Amino acid sequence: MIELEGVPELIDPVMVAAFEGWNDAGDAASTAVAHLDREWKGEVFAALDAEDYYDFQVNRPTVWLDGGVRKITWPTTRLSVVRVGGDKPRDLVLVRGIEPSMRWRSFCNELLGFAHELGVELVVVLGALLGDTPHTRPVPVSGVTSDPDLAQRMDLEETKYEGPTGIVGILQEACTHAGVPAVSLWAAVPHYVSQPPNPKATLALLNRLEDLIDVRIPLGELPEDARAWQVGVDQLAAEDSEVAEYVQTLEEARDTAELPEASGEAIAREFERYLRRRDGGGPAGGPTGPAGGHATADGGDLGSGTWNPKDNPGGRTRPPKPQRPETEGEDSSED
Repeated sequence: MIELEGVPELIDPVMVAAFEGWNDAGDAASTAVAHLDREWKGEVFAALDAEDYYDFQVNRPTVWLDGGVRKITWPTTRLSVVRVGGDKPRDLVLVRGIEPSMRWRSFCNELLGFAHELGVELVVVLGALLGDTPHTRPVPVSGVTSDPDLAQRMDLEETKYEGPTGIVGILQEACTHAGVPAVSLWAAVPHYVSQPPNPKATLALLNRLEDLIDVRIPLGELPEDARAWQVGVDQLAAEDSEVAEYVQTLEEARDTAELPEASGEAIAREFERYLRRRDGGGPAGGPTGPAGGHATADGGDLGSGTWNPKDNPGGRTRPPKPQRPETEGEDSSED
């Protein structure tokens, strides 16, 4: 039985979750939830028992000193709550942790137990994947759901993905079977610059979340960090003619595919966001459609033409040479 002592009655609560690991290219999703927690000064009210879900040889605990006393921080998943003010206040339940090593069904059931006790009306799970997308263009963010009615009502894609999946896909399906509305937002991270952090992808996820749940999210230094990130990648690409050529190929493909998106709904969405930030107030307008997509937006196999992050877990990566046209996926205690 879940006891939530000290947690006040929440207003129109939405659960926003992200998990480090396979579903979190460039740490974009987990950084987005950490940003919300930091900006709104979230207070942790619960943590899942690390013993139940984590292999400590895969995700090792860390030892640290607190006033000369040795303590251990265990890898786990924590829940915090924040209140979003404005004309239409609402609460967010933030879930941030590491993709569990075992017992995924029990893990999801425990999170759903919290959602039920807190009266959560919608679960939004953030994820990021490696994709064939150029760093010079807006980050594609797709919104997907398994619920046909929710897809139509919130102008989302109904997922058709089949294949290997991560905890994001499992949690979304658990919500669907439990009758809890659930959405996954996926940002596509350029696979040729996959090392974290990726503030541009984090910013794109937060913008899409802002539209989806109808709140104004303070962005802090993220826009400046995103610009600095892009300048840095521009400089790296300029030093390698093969990388520069590959980026140009991705740009041409992206511009051709998304030409219709440059008008209509996309412009309206950006204008609504501009008005919301200029006024410094509450939301303007309702949720809008996804800004783009990717074949593996369910978080499964990265597919052909992309790299698995295990192939090069850190550092700058070299893209495959483009094919020629003709040849043509805390718990603290004393030690």
